[in-house]
Amino acid sequence: MKVHILDDWFDTLRGLPCFAKLKDHDVTVWTDHVEDPGELATRLRPADAVVLFRERTKVTAELLDQLPGLKLISQRSVYPHIDVEACTRNGVLLCSNMHAGTPSYAAAELTLALILSSYRQIPQQVASVRSGNWQMGVGRSLRGRTLGLYGYGRIAKAVAGYAEAIGMKIQWWSSEAGRARASADGANVAESRDAFFGTSDIVSLHVRLKPDTRGILTAQDLSAMQPRALLVNTSRSGLIAPGVLEAEIDRGRIFAAIDVFDTEPLTDAANPLLTHPNVLPTPHIGYVTEDEFNLQFSDIFDQVTAYAAGEPIHMINPEVRSENKD
Repeated sequence: MKVHILDDWFDTLRGLPCFAKLKDHDVTVWTDHVEDPGELATRLRPADAVVLFRERTKVTAELLDQLPGLKLISQRSVYPHIDVEACTRNGVLLCSNMHAGTPSYAAAELTLALILSSYRQIPQQVASVRSGNWQMGVGRSLRGRTLGLYGYGRIAKAVAGYAEAIGMKIQWWSSEAGRARASADGANVAESRDAFFGTSDIVSLHVRLKPDTRGILTAQDLSAMQPRALLVNTSRSGLIAPGVLEAEIDRGRIFAAIDVFDTEPLTDAANPLLTHPNVLPTPHIGYVTEDEFNLQFSDIFDQVTAYAAGEPIHMINPEVRSENKD
């Protein structure tokens, strides 16, 4: 099959062990990003299968309607960036391994790294010593502080384990169902939403972005955070209501460590989330490690080879397969 891989910005996949799984296919790797659906359709017109790099490219009806030869879209995890109905209408099978029970340890590790870096002022201290100076200030310790984890899921639980290992206290907030699961597990659930935000030294978001979670963090939530509290977001920027983080940061009252943004790649050097001294920004690298890529794309390439063998796996819209058999 002709397999096109999108958005491999650093041409990483060719060097991974899992890439050998595509040895029997005609593979094209695109290392840049194309936003325009017409230009992207021209690029992908020869493809039988398209491999996505998480959510870097949106797969819309406008794009799919221009790709009559496309048979398969392969990816991993959730798919809010894909128009599944349009896939089905165009006879395109979507395969995605939802990896139930397996967290992204890379994302959990980055969460801890951002917390440590922010509290100990690591980027600022490095910049100071590299510029010929010495210490530029005094950081804060984490032991004994309260980490509030919003979302009772796999990544949050991994973060909790790391944080407990360095002596932090953990409290939880989540949906009603999530809080019920946490309570049943004996976890420390905050008495109320206001108490959660008001008593956490650090709040870290670990919620999937869905229509009912978009904008769940409000200006009221951020204003309830104590002075000098830290907000960490390695999940999705859309969880925070538009503009409220920028407004709160502008007040200079809280700190933030942000790995996700409304627009990605974000290259506007004037954006306050990149420039404000109270913000530690990273360019959506939560899952970006060689080990994580090899794990994820091993699953994805298995989907491609399974489809080529006539036995597709991880089907999201299996009705396409049934219609093609008929």
